[in-house]
Amino acid sequence: MGSASSAPLGPARPTPGYAAQHRDYVPPAPDPDVRRPSIVRHLLLFAATVATTTIVGVGHYYGFLAAPSGAFPPIVAWTQYLNGLWYSGAVLAILGTHEMGHYFACRYYRVDASLPYFLPLPPIFPSGTLGAFIRIRQPIADKRQLFDIGIAGPIAGFLVALPVLFFGVGLSRIVTIPPELAGETMGEPLLLKGLVLVLLGHRPPGTDVVLHPVAFAGWFGMLATALNLFPFGQLDGGHISYAVFGRRSTRITYATFFCLMALSLFSLSWVVWTVLLGLMLYFFGPHHPRTYDEDMPLDTGRKWLAAFAVVMFVLCFTPVPVEADWKAIFSSLRGA
Repeated sequence: MGSASSAPLGPARPTPGYAAQHRDYVPPAPDPDVRRPSIVRHLLLFAATVATTTIVGVGHYYGFLAAPSGAFPPIVAWTQYLNGLWYSGAVLAILGTHEMGHYFACRYYRVDASLPYFLPLPPIFPSGTLGAFIRIRQPIADKRQLFDIGIAGPIAGFLVALPVLFFGVGLSRIVTIPPELAGETMGEPLLLKGLVLVLLGHRPPGTDVVLHPVAFAGWFGMLATALNLFPFGQLDGGHISYAVFGRRSTRITYATFFCLMALSLFSLSWVVWTVLLGLMLYFFGPHHPRTYDEDMPLDTGRKWLAAFAVVMFVLCFTPVPVEADWKAIFSSLRGA
């Protein structure tokens, strides 16, 4: 399923203008992959992720119904888990579409890639999943292919996250928040702020938006999109950065890491992500794997798409993804 096809699914030509400045070069066709990797592992991981996100979705659904009082209704039958599909279906649609965007771009360029691997998380985590990824099993020949494969995922996921977020915000509501209520607040990306203002109106002082589980899935999808678009190493944003700037993207990788360190001082939400990228920097180095046409400029159309990737990042990014009111939490614990 995930191996390269022998059928002519897409062009396999060097970047125009390369032969005029260098020798004629045609990337070798990938060796036919006689393996037929089993999809059982993919299906088991997907089923486990459906289970964990559905269980988490039940909590989001009943938390939405109970807000702001916090009086959580009892779950009296297994059929109540169907309410968890509000979140589960929406978040898996966003993550799955993102990865299938990469996968079909790989298929178009005859690059050997696996089907998506979904990553479940124990239901104690509010997302229920760590996301998904595909495994690309051969080097990517040129910057054109690298750029298209890298940007296909974020665009595909973003185009699904938009209607999910629109629908979810429409189901959300504005409530009055008691002063003594302790807990966590989620950062609001620009896209979420705009939709809340358009669909729910202005929020009076002392109120907040309680997101419907579908809207929370859209919020998580935006966060995943922003994280992937960081211009770092071999993230999607790193592929785009290398395709546009070549070896100069190494300096952008370092600058991104230092910005993340600064964000970690501003919000503890970034600590784990900064540590993970620090480990990537240590084990894989700051340099992106080279393509044969590294010094050739990218065409204008793809540069405009790179600018659109920056727009997506700005719309989906929030400097404080999750903020805990520690003072109120500790006061609540002392009162208990």
